[in-house]
Amino acid sequence: MNLPAPLRAAGIAALALAATSPRAFSQHAHGRAAAQTMADTMQVHPGLAVGVFASEPDVVNPCNMDVDSRGRVWITEGANYRSTFQKWGKLRPGGDRIQVLEDTDGDGVADKVTTFYQGDEINAALGICVLGDTVIVSRSPDILVFEDKNHDLKADGPPRKLFSGISGTDHDHGAHAFTFGPDGKLYFNLGNEGRQLKSPDGKSWIVDADGKEVREHRKPYQQGLVFRCDPDGSHLETLGWNFRNNFEVAVDSFGSLWQSDNDDDGNRGVRINFVMEFGNYGYRDEITGAGWGDKRTGWEDDIPRRHWHLNDPGVVPNLLQTGAGSPTGIAVYEGDLLPEVFRGQILHCDAGPRVVRAYPVEKAGAGYAARIVDLVSSADSWFRPSDVTVGPDGSVYVADWNDAGVGGHYMADQKLDTMTGRIYRIAPRGHRPGIPKPNLDTPAGAVAALKSPNNATRYLAWQALHRLGSGAEGELRKLWSDANPRMRARALHLLARIDGRSSAYVGSALKDPDADIRIAGLRIARGLHLDLAPIVRQLASDPDRQVLRECAIALRHDRSAGMPALWAKLADRHAGKDRWYLEALGIGADDNWDACLAAFLELRGGLWNTTSAREIIWRSRAKATPGLLAKILRDSSTTEKEKQRFLRAFDFQTGPEKDAALVELLTGATR
Repeated sequence: MNLPAPLRAAGIAALALAATSPRAFSQHAHGRAAAQTMADTMQVHPGLAVGVFASEPDVVNPCNMDVDSRGRVWITEGANYRSTFQKWGKLRPGGDRIQVLEDTDGDGVADKVTTFYQGDEINAALGICVLGDTVIVSRSPDILVFEDKNHDLKADGPPRKLFSGISGTDHDHGAHAFTFGPDGKLYFNLGNEGRQLKSPDGKSWIVDADGKEVREHRKPYQQGLVFRCDPDGSHLETLGWNFRNNFEVAVDSFGSLWQSDNDDDGNRGVRINFVMEFGNYGYRDEITGAGWGDKRTGWEDDIPRRHWHLNDPGVVPNLLQTGAGSPTGIAVYEGDLLPEVFRGQILHCDAGPRVVRAYPVEKAGAGYAARIVDLVSSADSWFRPSDVTVGPDGSVYVADWNDAGVGGHYMADQKLDTMTGRIYRIAPRGHRPGIPKPNLDTPAGAVAALKSPNNATRYLAWQALHRLGSGAEGELRKLWSDANPRMRARALHLLARIDGRSSAYVGSALKDPDADIRIAGLRIARGLHLDLAPIVRQLASDPDRQVLRECAIALRHDRSAGMPALWAKLADRHAGKDRWYLEALGIGADDNWDACLAAFLELRGGLWNTTSAREIIWRSRAKATPGLLAKILRDSSTTEKEKQRFLRAFDFQTGPEKDAALVELLTGATR
């Protein structure tokens, strides 16, 4: 399809706009009745129904959404989307709004709307997170923190800054939403235009827990990034890098991270990621920063896989690729109101193909395999789901940007008086929301709130239980015995943080028959900075490949004397066919490859020419690696296709050892 250059740049948005006439923009139906008509035509999973919770004029162009513990829906609007450089200019005087939509009579429809805040500093804000009386709003260049101490749904005053200096102002690929994790930490991300993270005053780059400045310098950080930090912004960790536009991050009760990522529009490469911590995710060449379309040795035949440098050693594999699209909001559904297929699974919006999906996962070696199950979709070209969130009763709320195009720095409806936006509520047919007020004054009440499918409720419960400390241990121990492993994991995170009880509860978790609990225990040990070497040694013979994956990651930057031998024991468990496990080993050996590879080869008696050893060598970055790669390339059993792969591995080696190995190959080829 030959499109003008601006439309090609807009990708999937351009395709939607090209298929919709300007006349259709002006005649798009407006108001609650029109919203209900649209909802009635949607395709929803059997047994579920879509209802209109709110619509224009109460909310327009909803960019991002959160649902608080009382079931109130908080929305950042985008009436002033791209107002700084598009011809339509600023459409809402006074700046965009944060709207709070409330259902006061329990019929599933918002009947009260309050403007929490309005201002230009939140124009088209791409993230909102409601944590008690604190509201975190993400809008490049700043992460803003509002407070509502008197609970009147009005900001107490101008916001303070948690972080600043983020690039990507007025851009879809800037700062995205925060979420609260089961460990009491905050998680968030930046798309690839965000580039950097600075102190609130903007004068200095943030230095993370690895001692690295958080900015795009390819050492190793580049492109999209994902983070974890304390609620006050301290102790920041950079958990993953080299995404394109990782729009949000979702965290489950075990502490696993899930994201979507947008391809270069039009290349059918939208992906879903399990975020293996401290991994490189391959949007650009790790070493040179070259784009995916720049010719490289041994690249994949199909563009969607080529897009993420999946042939390169040091790139974490994708969970799933979903084709063309414009991925947006994501959540993990840990309620029991929806059908079984959705429970414990990712829910995800893709505004391009106009669908909200689940991706049920199954364990596959050290990683996962996933399939696609649609929750709701629409043939209406104006349905553009921008976010998905879970309410306290387990209902699912979907924010609909509602426009003929999506992203690409363009919108079809460029007049405030005709602008639309909808919030839909998805629940079983006939279900009326019941929002119990959390009782946080007793340990039993707080534990009941901790079981909520709603993240804002869990936040309040977590804080209350953490303050109670040992006073909540008895009730938390009851939850620790729950039949649901996700509830057990939530209890474990708090039990292990009771003064003097960390080792006991982590030790109990490490012996648990459920592999996910063992993983949670190991992650908690890392977060509490316990001595990891004995823990990894205890788990190094674990039968579960995912536990071994987490053991490998836990060794990253461990400088204890026994670390290389312990890593080698884990590497010896690699069967040669599990890329997830191979990349976890690579993460664990980071900055210590010489000792790790030497220990592995010593354990193998110097044997380098087995399938699993070849894979370890292909991934390694030790000084000995180039010479071993040369041996593999000169070996008569190495096929021509394999040679391309091992030649590519040379591109990630440095130093005189690489030069010598290449000379050996060249001179050997001329003999």
